[in-house]
Amino acid sequence: MAGLVGLAIIAAIVPLNVAFLVLLERKVAGHIQLRPGPMEVAPHGILQTLADAVKLLGKEMVTPLSTDKIVFFLAPIIVVAPAFVGFVPIPFSPMMQIRDVNVGILLIFSFSSITVMSILMAGWGSNNKYALIGAVRSVAQNVAYEIPLLLATMSVIIMTNTFKLGAIAQAQSSVWYIFLQPVAAIIFFIATTAETNRAPFDLVEAESELVSGFHTEYTGMRFSLFFLAEYTNMVIAAALFTVLFLGGSSGPFFPGMIWFLIKTYFLIFVVMWIRWTYPRIRFDQLMNFAWKVLIPIALLNLLITAIVLKVI
Repeated sequence: MAGLVGLAIIAAIVPLNVAFLVLLERKVAGHIQLRPGPMEVAPHGILQTLADAVKLLGKEMVTPLSTDKIVFFLAPIIVVAPAFVGFVPIPFSPMMQIRDVNVGILLIFSFSSITVMSILMAGWGSNNKYALIGAVRSVAQNVAYEIPLLLATMSVIIMTNTFKLGAIAQAQSSVWYIFLQPVAAIIFFIATTAETNRAPFDLVEAESELVSGFHTEYTGMRFSLFFLAEYTNMVIAAALFTVLFLGGSSGPFFPGMIWFLIKTYFLIFVVMWIRWTYPRIRFDQLMNFAWKVLIPIALLNLLITAIVLKVI
Protein backbone atom coordinates (compact mmCIF):
# COMPACT_ATOMS: atom_id res chain seq x y z
CA MET A 1 0.00 0.00 0.00
CA ALA A 2 2.82 2.38 0.93
CA GLY A 3 4.47 1.62 -2.41
CA LEU A 4 1.33 2.54 -4.33
CA VAL A 5 1.02 5.80 -2.39
CA GLY A 6 4.65 6.59 -3.18
CA LEU A 7 4.12 5.92 -6.89
CA ALA A 8 1.02 8.14 -6.86
CA ILE A 9 3.02 10.96 -5.26
CA ILE A 10 5.76 10.54 -7.87
CA ALA A 11 3.20 10.58 -10.68
CA ALA A 12 1.90 13.90 -9.32
CA ILE A 13 5.31 15.48 -8.69
CA VAL A 14 7.15 14.45 -11.88
CA PRO A 15 5.20 16.71 -14.31
CA LEU A 16 5.53 19.69 -11.94
CA ASN A 17 9.24 19.00 -11.54
CA VAL A 18 9.68 18.88 -15.33
CA ALA A 19 7.85 22.21 -15.69
CA PHE A 20 10.19 23.74 -13.12
CA LEU A 21 13.30 22.33 -14.82
CA VAL A 22 12.23 23.63 -18.24
CA LEU A 23 11.83 27.13 -16.79
CA LEU A 24 15.13 26.79 -14.91
CA GLU A 25 16.95 25.73 -18.08
CA ARG A 26 15.56 28.69 -20.00
CA LYS A 27 16.68 31.08 -17.28
CA VAL A 28 20.12 29.48 -17.03
CA ALA A 29 20.49 29.69 -20.82
CA GLY A 30 19.33 33.30 -20.77
CA HIS A 31 21.85 34.36 -18.14
CA ILE A 32 24.78 32.40 -19.64
CA GLN A 33 24.17 33.73 -23.16
CA LEU A 34 23.18 37.25 -22.00
CA ARG A 35 19.57 36.89 -23.17
CA PRO A 36 16.51 37.88 -21.13
CA GLY A 37 14.77 34.50 -21.55
CA PRO A 38 10.97 34.23 -21.19
CA MET A 39 9.60 37.38 -19.57
CA GLU A 40 6.06 37.81 -20.92
CA VAL A 41 3.83 35.26 -19.12
CA ALA A 42 3.48 36.36 -15.46
CA PRO A 43 6.25 38.17 -13.52
CA HIS A 44 9.69 37.25 -14.89
CA GLY A 45 8.03 34.65 -17.13
CA ILE A 46 7.48 32.13 -14.32
CA LEU A 47 4.32 30.74 -15.96
CA GLN A 48 5.82 30.39 -19.44
CA THR A 49 6.23 26.63 -19.04
CA LEU A 50 2.57 26.28 -18.03
CA ALA A 51 1.55 28.23 -21.15
CA ASP A 52 3.75 25.98 -23.29
CA ALA A 53 2.21 22.86 -21.70
CA VAL A 54 -1.31 24.09 -22.50
CA LYS A 55 -0.21 24.80 -26.07
CA LEU A 56 1.32 21.32 -26.47
CA LEU A 57 -1.74 19.57 -25.04
CA GLY A 58 -4.01 21.56 -27.34
CA LYS A 59 -2.09 20.71 -30.51
CA GLU A 60 -3.30 18.05 -32.91
CA MET A 61 -1.35 14.78 -32.73
CA VAL A 62 -0.41 14.28 -36.37
CA THR A 63 0.42 10.76 -37.57
CA PRO A 64 2.14 10.73 -40.98
CA LEU A 65 0.67 8.22 -43.45
CA SER A 66 3.93 6.33 -44.02
CA THR A 67 4.62 5.53 -40.36
CA ASP A 68 4.41 2.13 -38.70
CA LYS A 69 1.31 3.05 -36.71
CA ILE A 70 1.66 0.64 -33.77
CA VAL A 71 5.39 1.24 -33.19
CA PHE A 72 4.95 5.00 -33.70
CA PHE A 73 2.13 5.04 -31.13
CA LEU A 74 3.86 2.87 -28.48
CA ALA A 75 7.28 4.59 -28.48
CA PRO A 76 6.31 7.74 -26.45
CA ILE A 77 4.37 5.60 -23.97
CA ILE A 78 7.23 3.18 -23.36
CA VAL A 79 9.78 5.98 -22.93
CA VAL A 80 7.92 7.33 -19.88
CA ALA A 81 7.69 4.08 -17.86
CA PRO A 82 11.41 3.80 -16.87
CA ALA A 83 11.40 7.45 -15.84
CA PHE A 84 8.83 6.72 -13.12
CA VAL A 85 10.24 3.35 -11.98
CA GLY A 86 13.69 4.89 -11.47
CA PHE A 87 12.43 6.81 -8.43
CA VAL A 88 11.35 3.67 -6.53
CA PRO A 89 14.71 2.64 -4.94
CA ILE A 90 16.17 6.16 -4.51
CA PRO A 91 16.58 7.13 -0.80
CA PHE A 92 15.66 10.82 -0.64
CA SER A 93 16.25 10.53 3.13
CA PRO A 94 16.38 7.61 5.62
CA MET A 95 12.61 8.02 6.08
CA MET A 96 11.67 8.83 2.47
CA GLN A 97 12.18 5.89 0.16
CA ILE A 98 9.43 3.99 -1.63
CA ARG A 99 11.23 0.64 -1.48
CA ASP A 100 14.85 -0.17 -0.53
CA VAL A 101 15.22 -2.89 -3.15
CA ASN A 102 18.09 -5.36 -2.73
CA VAL A 103 19.16 -4.71 -6.31
CA GLY A 104 18.22 -1.02 -6.47
CA ILE A 105 21.07 0.00 -8.78
CA LEU A 106 20.40 -2.88 -11.17
CA LEU A 107 16.70 -1.96 -11.23
CA ILE A 108 17.48 1.60 -12.39
CA PHE A 109 20.01 0.48 -15.01
CA SER A 110 17.69 -2.25 -16.30
CA PHE A 111 14.76 0.10 -16.83
CA SER A 112 16.98 2.82 -18.30
CA SER A 113 17.78 0.36 -21.11
CA ILE A 114 14.11 0.45 -22.09
CA THR A 115 14.53 4.13 -22.92
CA VAL A 116 16.98 3.25 -25.69
CA MET A 117 14.52 0.71 -27.10
CA SER A 118 11.72 3.30 -27.18
CA ILE A 119 13.96 5.80 -28.97
CA LEU A 120 14.82 3.13 -31.55
CA MET A 121 11.09 2.40 -31.93
CA ALA A 122 10.40 6.13 -32.45
CA GLY A 123 13.07 6.42 -35.12
CA TRP A 124 12.09 3.20 -36.90
CA GLY A 125 8.35 3.76 -36.70
CA SER A 126 8.56 7.33 -38.02
CA ASN A 127 9.80 6.16 -41.44
CA ASN A 128 11.90 9.32 -41.65
CA LYS A 129 15.63 9.32 -42.46
CA TYR A 130 16.47 11.98 -39.87
CA ALA A 131 14.53 10.15 -37.16
CA LEU A 132 16.17 6.83 -38.06
CA ILE A 133 19.70 8.30 -38.00
CA GLY A 134 18.97 9.84 -34.59
CA ALA A 135 17.70 6.49 -33.28
CA VAL A 136 20.74 4.58 -34.57
CA ARG A 137 23.02 7.16 -32.99
CA SER A 138 21.17 6.72 -29.70
CA VAL A 139 21.75 2.95 -29.68
CA ALA A 140 25.46 3.28 -30.51
CA GLN A 141 25.91 6.05 -27.96
CA ASN A 142 24.15 4.19 -25.16
CA VAL A 143 26.05 0.95 -25.78
CA ALA A 144 29.35 2.85 -25.68
CA TYR A 145 28.65 4.89 -22.54
CA GLU A 146 26.80 2.15 -20.63
CA ILE A 147 30.10 0.29 -20.17
CA PRO A 148 32.09 3.05 -18.37
CA LEU A 149 28.94 3.91 -16.42
CA LEU A 150 28.67 0.36 -15.06
CA LEU A 151 32.42 0.11 -14.42
CA ALA A 152 32.39 3.36 -12.43
CA THR A 153 29.41 2.13 -10.42
CA MET A 154 31.12 -1.22 -9.76
CA SER A 155 34.00 0.65 -8.09
CA VAL A 156 31.52 1.85 -5.45
CA ILE A 157 29.68 -1.46 -5.19
CA ILE A 158 32.81 -3.50 -4.40
CA MET A 159 33.62 -1.00 -1.63
CA THR A 160 30.19 -1.45 0.00
CA ASN A 161 29.38 -5.05 -1.03
CA THR A 162 25.75 -4.15 -1.70
CA PHE A 163 23.40 -3.07 -4.48
CA LYS A 164 21.06 -1.34 -2.01
CA LEU A 165 21.13 2.41 -2.51
CA GLY A 166 20.16 3.08 1.12
CA ALA A 167 23.11 1.07 2.40
CA ILE A 168 25.52 2.80 -0.01
CA ALA A 169 24.39 6.23 1.21
CA GLN A 170 24.76 5.16 4.87
CA ALA A 171 28.28 3.83 4.19
CA GLN A 172 29.37 7.41 3.45
CA SER A 173 28.50 8.78 6.89
CA SER A 174 32.18 9.50 7.63
CA VAL A 175 33.52 10.39 4.16
CA TRP A 176 31.80 10.80 0.79
CA TYR A 177 32.92 8.46 -1.99
CA ILE A 178 33.63 11.39 -4.30
CA PHE A 179 36.83 11.85 -2.23
CA LEU A 180 37.72 8.13 -2.32
CA GLN A 181 36.62 7.52 -5.93
CA PRO A 182 37.11 10.86 -7.76
CA VAL A 183 37.92 9.17 -11.09
CA ALA A 184 34.80 7.00 -10.90
CA ALA A 185 32.72 10.07 -10.03
CA ILE A 186 33.97 12.00 -13.07
CA ILE A 187 33.39 9.03 -15.39
CA PHE A 188 29.92 8.48 -13.93
CA PHE A 189 29.00 12.15 -14.46
CA ILE A 190 30.22 12.19 -18.08
CA ALA A 191 28.56 8.85 -18.90
CA THR A 192 25.19 9.84 -17.42
CA THR A 193 25.31 13.13 -19.33
CA ALA A 194 25.77 11.12 -22.52
CA GLU A 195 23.14 8.54 -21.52
CA THR A 196 20.55 11.28 -21.03
CA ASN A 197 21.46 12.78 -24.43
CA ARG A 198 22.44 16.15 -23.01
CA ALA A 199 24.83 18.53 -24.77
CA PRO A 200 27.64 18.29 -25.73
CA PHE A 201 26.52 14.67 -26.30
CA ASP A 202 23.08 15.40 -27.82
CA LEU A 203 23.90 13.83 -31.19
CA VAL A 204 20.59 11.95 -31.00
CA GLU A 205 18.64 15.16 -31.65
CA ALA A 206 21.29 17.46 -33.16
CA GLU A 207 18.87 20.08 -34.51
CA SER A 208 21.43 21.54 -36.93
CA GLU A 209 21.92 18.13 -38.60
CA LEU A 210 18.80 16.00 -38.00
CA VAL A 211 15.97 18.58 -37.60
CA SER A 212 14.99 17.09 -34.24
CA GLY A 213 16.33 13.54 -34.50
CA PHE A 214 14.20 10.62 -33.40
CA HIS A 215 11.15 12.75 -32.47
CA THR A 216 11.05 14.81 -35.67
CA GLU A 217 7.61 13.44 -36.63
CA TYR A 218 6.06 13.70 -33.16
CA THR A 219 3.71 16.54 -32.19
CA GLY A 220 1.53 17.61 -29.30
CA MET A 221 1.16 15.27 -26.33
CA ARG A 222 3.37 12.57 -27.85
CA PHE A 223 6.26 15.04 -28.23
CA SER A 224 5.76 16.27 -24.65
CA LEU A 225 6.12 12.69 -23.34
CA PHE A 226 9.63 12.49 -24.82
CA PHE A 227 10.37 15.85 -23.23
CA LEU A 228 9.05 14.66 -19.86
CA ALA A 229 11.15 11.49 -20.01
CA GLU A 230 14.36 13.39 -20.85
CA TYR A 231 14.11 15.76 -17.89
CA THR A 232 12.99 13.03 -15.50
CA ASN A 233 15.92 10.83 -16.52
CA MET A 234 18.20 13.80 -15.82
CA VAL A 235 16.80 14.01 -12.26
CA ILE A 236 17.28 10.27 -11.71
CA ALA A 237 20.89 10.46 -12.95
CA ALA A 238 21.65 13.39 -10.63
CA ALA A 239 19.93 11.63 -7.70
CA LEU A 240 21.93 8.47 -8.35
CA PHE A 241 25.18 10.47 -8.40
CA THR A 242 24.14 12.03 -5.06
CA VAL A 243 23.61 8.59 -3.52
CA LEU A 244 26.78 7.00 -4.93
CA PHE A 245 29.26 9.82 -4.42
CA LEU A 246 27.82 12.67 -2.31
CA GLY A 247 26.58 10.79 0.73
CA GLY A 248 22.90 10.83 -0.18
CA SER A 249 20.93 12.90 2.31
CA SER A 250 23.78 13.44 4.80
CA GLY A 251 24.59 16.99 5.82
CA PRO A 252 24.56 19.31 8.85
CA PHE A 253 21.77 21.53 10.25
CA PHE A 254 19.04 20.92 7.64
CA PRO A 255 16.83 17.81 7.28
CA GLY A 256 18.24 15.07 5.05
CA MET A 257 15.61 15.61 2.36
CA ILE A 258 16.72 19.24 1.96
CA TRP A 259 20.37 18.21 1.56
CA PHE A 260 19.45 15.55 -0.97
CA LEU A 261 17.50 18.06 -3.10
CA ILE A 262 20.27 20.69 -2.83
CA LYS A 263 22.90 18.21 -4.09
CA THR A 264 20.67 16.82 -6.84
CA TYR A 265 19.55 20.17 -8.23
CA PHE A 266 23.08 21.57 -8.07
CA LEU A 267 24.21 18.69 -10.32
CA ILE A 268 21.31 19.41 -12.68
CA PHE A 269 22.39 23.06 -12.78
CA VAL A 270 25.93 21.96 -13.72
CA VAL A 271 24.53 19.82 -16.56
CA MET A 272 22.56 22.83 -17.84
CA TRP A 273 25.61 25.07 -17.44
CA ILE A 274 27.67 22.70 -19.60
CA ARG A 275 24.92 22.48 -22.23
CA TRP A 276 24.77 26.22 -22.76
CA THR A 277 28.54 26.74 -22.56
CA TYR A 278 30.16 24.07 -24.75
CA PRO A 279 29.39 23.20 -28.40
CA ARG A 280 28.18 19.80 -29.58
CA ILE A 281 31.01 17.40 -30.45
CA ARG A 282 31.16 15.26 -33.61
CA PHE A 283 29.83 11.70 -33.54
CA ASP A 284 33.25 10.14 -34.21
CA GLN A 285 34.72 12.17 -31.34
CA LEU A 286 31.87 10.98 -29.12
CA MET A 287 32.52 7.31 -29.85
CA ASN A 288 36.32 7.56 -29.69
CA PHE A 289 36.11 9.30 -26.33
CA ALA A 290 34.01 6.45 -24.90
CA TRP A 291 35.93 3.47 -26.31
CA LYS A 292 39.49 4.86 -26.23
CA VAL A 293 39.44 7.05 -23.11
CA LEU A 294 36.59 6.41 -20.68
CA ILE A 295 36.44 2.60 -20.81
CA PRO A 296 40.22 2.00 -20.32
CA ILE A 297 40.36 4.52 -17.45
CA ALA A 298 37.24 3.03 -15.83
CA LEU A 299 38.72 -0.49 -16.09
CA LEU A 300 42.02 0.66 -14.60
CA ASN A 301 40.23 2.46 -11.78
CA LEU A 302 38.17 -0.64 -10.99
CA LEU A 303 41.31 -2.81 -11.00
CA ILE A 304 43.17 -0.44 -8.66
CA THR A 305 40.15 -0.31 -6.33
CA ALA A 306 39.98 -4.11 -6.18
CA ILE A 307 43.73 -4.41 -5.46
CA VAL A 308 43.62 -1.78 -2.70
CA LEU A 309 40.61 -3.44 -1.05
CA LYS A 310 42.35 -6.83 -1.22
CA VAL A 311 45.56 -5.49 0.31
CA ILE A 312 43.75 -3.57 3.08
